[in-house]
Amino acid sequence: MKALRFVVAVVVLCILSLFLIPQARAGMDAFDVNKMADMSDFDPNHPVIPTGDTIKIALVASFSGPAATVAQMYWACATFVAHDINKRGGILVDGKRKKIQLMKADHMSKPAQTKKVCERMVLHEKVNFLIGTNGSNNMKVINQVAKKYKVIAQDFTALSDELYNATNFTKYSFMTVPSCEVVGKALAYYYGKIRRKEKKFYILCQDYLFGHSMAKGFKRGLELYFPEAEIVGEDYHKLFLKDFAPYLEKIKASGAEVIYTGDWIPDAENFLVQARQMGITLPVANLFLNEPNMLHRVGIAGTNRLVNFSMCGAAEGSAFPTADQVKYYHKWHDQWKKWKAPYNTYLYEHGWSASGSMGSYIQQIYWLMSVIKRAGSTDPDKIIDVWEGDSYRDVFNTVYYMRPSDHKVVADYYVQIYGPPEEQKACFNIPPYYWFKGCSNPIKIYRIPALRCAPPMDTKMARCKGRDIWGNLIK
Repeated sequence: MKALRFVVAVVVLCILSLFLIPQARAGMDAFDVNKMADMSDFDPNHPVIPTGDTIKIALVASFSGPAATVAQMYWACATFVAHDINKRGGILVDGKRKKIQLMKADHMSKPAQTKKVCERMVLHEKVNFLIGTNGSNNMKVINQVAKKYKVIAQDFTALSDELYNATNFTKYSFMTVPSCEVVGKALAYYYGKIRRKEKKFYILCQDYLFGHSMAKGFKRGLELYFPEAEIVGEDYHKLFLKDFAPYLEKIKASGAEVIYTGDWIPDAENFLVQARQMGITLPVANLFLNEPNMLHRVGIAGTNRLVNFSMCGAAEGSAFPTADQVKYYHKWHDQWKKWKAPYNTYLYEHGWSASGSMGSYIQQIYWLMSVIKRAGSTDPDKIIDVWEGDSYRDVFNTVYYMRPSDHKVVADYYVQIYGPPEEQKACFNIPPYYWFKGCSNPIKIYRIPALRCAPPMDTKMARCKGRDIWGNLIK
């Protein structure tokens, strides 16, 4: 009976969240796959980049260095969106129809280089928008440059809550990616309110702003939804670590039942591979242990029982609940079959979909395109006016709301449970009825209502005082 009441409560919360997300604003837009252009000639290796009188967007990322593969992924996402918009004829801004011109801005994973390349993009290339990036330390610099030169920045990948607190907030930057506390709350809600089994957790994260924010978010979530849980260990390691053995030995001795990590590639792969080699078969609650090439190298058994926070997902629990999602699938997947390296790997086969981070990145960039279109301008003040308090429905039918008080997105998010190919049909519900044959992938998706995983708001900011999770004044 208790289980039944809980299920009913979750269903009610999911329904309520649809109505509680502010959607009445006249400017609300939704992604429409039926308006997409013919994408049969799209190839991220050979993007068509227009020049001249264009809307200029700098993609700031690690195009070189140890995390270069991350920037390659961002580039595929951004060029896919730009290709579509440009083939539709561009966007009408300031009385002229203009196409999207993407530029690579390589920050090499270094904050000093981030400042240098961003200033060059703004001052010499005259870009209208800065978007990025991997590394919250680098995103902080992007936001500082955006504020100084009054250009719009979109944070579609860096999750640290501190980026939008009283110290770092700038009206010129918008966080369209879920924050670290959102991730932590969602995973804690899953373990405390849905699974209700494992109670001993070991936290292992990268030793910089993002890693500490990820740990803080999970601990905050456990306090809210699983107070009887125990953190049996907590460690932080340097970026791009090669040897995880010292940390893994501590995990083995801790009695942990679950490992929680926010690590991203290449650290995520090194950690998981070495953990499995050392015989550690514990489930891993994670954000970025979803890279398919890495999952194949670890294998089916080693990737089974991964518990992944997903930035995007289909509310109905399967990857393709409607014909629109199937149509969208073919817009990407049919082209992937023709691509050359580095875009011909497992990472890009289904990377756009509801199971991977790329699906979120693409839809976030489409949201930016929608805001530009509705603003009818690249003028920062007009963009701000539209984006603050805006709602946008993505291709997976999730509604995203831009909180006007601190520019953080509020939305439902998803927790995915990984299992072997023969169980993947429940999620991958079209032929061939599995994501991959060589690794575990999602077999079950749980929707976490926005009310249970909303990002924190720093009430030290005057614009945040006395407001609810949507940024509305509390009466």
